[in-house]
Amino acid sequence: MSDVENTSSTMSTDGEAAAPVRKRPKPGERRVQILQALASMLEQPGAERITTAALAAKLEVSEAALYRHFASKAQMFEGLIEFIEQTVFSLVNQIVERDGAATDPAAGVRQAGKIVAMLVQFAEKNPGMTRVMVGDALVFENERLQQRMNQFFDKIESTLKQCLRDGPAAGGSATPSVDAQVGASVLTAFAVGRLQRFARSGFRRLPSEHLEASLAQML
Repeated sequence: MSDVENTSSTMSTDGEAAAPVRKRPKPGERRVQILQALASMLEQPGAERITTAALAAKLEVSEAALYRHFASKAQMFEGLIEFIEQTVFSLVNQIVERDGAATDPAAGVRQAGKIVAMLVQFAEKNPGMTRVMVGDALVFENERLQQRMNQFFDKIESTLKQCLRDGPAAGGSATPSVDAQVGASVLTAFAVGRLQRFARSGFRRLPSEHLEASLAQML
C-alpha cells in the first residue's frame, strides 16, 4: 500500500495520456489502513515484536508518514484496543437488552453464556486482536496498554457477575453475591484461557472448541 492509493489516467488536449492523478486518502482513511495493517501483522503466528519500520514497509510509506497520524506506536495499539472495547461492549449491551426479560428467571444465566460465547467468537474471527487482548502483543509496549486490557476483562467479569446475580441459582442461595462473583470469575478465567491457548498455539486451537458443552458444565 502506498501513498498513491488510487490513480487514474486522463487524456491531454492533444489526445495523449496525461500523468496519473494522485488521489490522497480521505480524512481518517489512512489511520484505519495503519490499524488494519498492524492487526494483519499480529495475525502471523510467532510474529516478533512489530516495529514501526516493519509496519511502514508493509504499507510502503515512510515512518514519518505513520507519525503524521499517530504520535507513537503505543497510540496505534490504543486504536486497536478502542476497536475491541467498542465492538465487544456494544455486543454485550445488545445481549443484555435482548435477553433481559425480568419475568424469565433464567435470563441472567443465558446472558452470561452468550457474553462468553460472543467474546470467544470475536477472538476467533480476529486473531490479531486476540494477541492484544491476552497481552502477547503488548509485552514490550507501554505498560498502560496492558492495564487497559486488564480493565477490559474486569468490566467483562463485572457484567457477568451482574447477570449471574439475577440467575435462578441466586434465588435459593444464602450468599447470592458471593456465588455470582465466583461464577463470573470462573467464566472470565475460562474465556481468557481459551484466548491464550488460541494465540499461543499459533491460532491452531480454536477457542470455540466444545464451547457449548463447556459452558453447560459451568452454568
